[in-house]
Amino acid sequence: MNAREIVLDMLIEVIEKDKHSHLVLSRTLGELNDLDKKERSFITRLLNGTIERLITLDYDIERFSKIKINKMKPLIRNLLRMGMYQIKYMDQVPDSAACNEAVKIAKKRGFQSLSGFVNGILRNAIRNKESLYEYPKEIPTSERLSLVYSTPLWIIETLTEQFNYDTMEAILASSFEEKTTSIRVNESKISKKELIQTLIEEGVSVEEGDYYPLALKIKNYDSLERLQSFQKGYYQVQDESSMIVGMVAGVKPGDKIIDVCAAPGGKSLHVAELLTVVEKGTDAKGSVEARDLTDKKVALIKENIQRNHASNLTAKVMDASLLDEDSIESADIVIADLPCSGLGVFGKKPDIKYKMKPDQQKDLVKLQRQILNVVTKYAKKGGTLLYSTCTINREENEENLKYILDNFPFEVESLDEYLPKNLIGETTKNGYIQLIPGVHSTDGFFISRLRRKSE
Repeated sequence: MNAREIVLDMLIEVIEKDKHSHLVLSRTLGELNDLDKKERSFITRLLNGTIERLITLDYDIERFSKIKINKMKPLIRNLLRMGMYQIKYMDQVPDSAACNEAVKIAKKRGFQSLSGFVNGILRNAIRNKESLYEYPKEIPTSERLSLVYSTPLWIIETLTEQFNYDTMEAILASSFEEKTTSIRVNESKISKKELIQTLIEEGVSVEEGDYYPLALKIKNYDSLERLQSFQKGYYQVQDESSMIVGMVAGVKPGDKIIDVCAAPGGKSLHVAELLTVVEKGTDAKGSVEARDLTDKKVALIKENIQRNHASNLTAKVMDASLLDEDSIESADIVIADLPCSGLGVFGKKPDIKYKMKPDQQKDLVKLQRQILNVVTKYAKKGGTLLYSTCTINREENEENLKYILDNFPFEVESLDEYLPKNLIGETTKNGYIQLIPGVHSTDGFFISRLRRKSE
């Protein structure tokens, strides 16, 4: 198969069979070891780009088709989507190639009779390319934004309620910006300076992070798993927003830490590494226990533990919504980064914005509170609770923080002593920060720090 056929099959998996795009892409590229760097880059861009722009592409296709998208054969509609994406958004791909290759694939896959239909729509789009960037002036602003930024209307309306117009548009626009990979240096194994040099020698482009001293941003690598520096556990892939959870944890020698929804283990590894650093030269032996719901998720954590040789970190299968009697008032720090709507990360996982529905988001708030009813019991008196999510939805964030304060013996603690100056703001002294994509150079992430009252 050529690169476009590979992308087509992945699109069908993600869009028609409801698989997660990042998992499908990772598995596919892992299986195709003979692809060169250029091919892998093309496949990644075409898959992610087509999914990112799905609403826009469907609208564009229906400009030139009497048949609605949902009435087309699954293979044909996804073939048209990736063809339209190349025509509209990939300047380095000749329009003729985008069209001709789509027609060839249609014929090869047994749709000879529909190859003319594919050809006609894409040729028409090429002839009217300028009109693809125009939308009817009479449509409401929210609908226009939904088309321009390929985001479901309910998300546009939610963001409109919670942010001013400029911030809301910055959030939407940021999801299409070029992404680098954010990594956290494992200081217990290598210095930041040494890692930078190692990465450069491996042909990787490296930049400093924006907020965390041990954060780096990398790009221009072929496959992360093939890099010796990755295999040796010199760093962990983690967005800086997630690193800030470790920053504000205030890890001390001898701390017992429980991470209740830990997979794939980035935050657990971080606090385990911080424990190793603060305990150096002491007799203290703290520990981190990473928990998650399924064997599959815990296997991911264990894989990262093994790669990083994190001897003070263990992982076990446990349902965070069910009380573990042995954990009551046992932890110095409880990390509760809970399942959420993920509206802060759809720039990296573009299918999230289509999979998440308003009713699901409401159900997640109920689940978050069900888990909080349990895990708040695990913090010792005087211990710390870190509540975080990777969303920008107030109901899951600020309102859940209020829920904790109203129902459990906790009080907020200022984040200011833990944060760099460029993150200290109006809310941080009140114990929380909402990171916003397009405003901050991170994913959308909510982080709060609370202390269990001693009496």
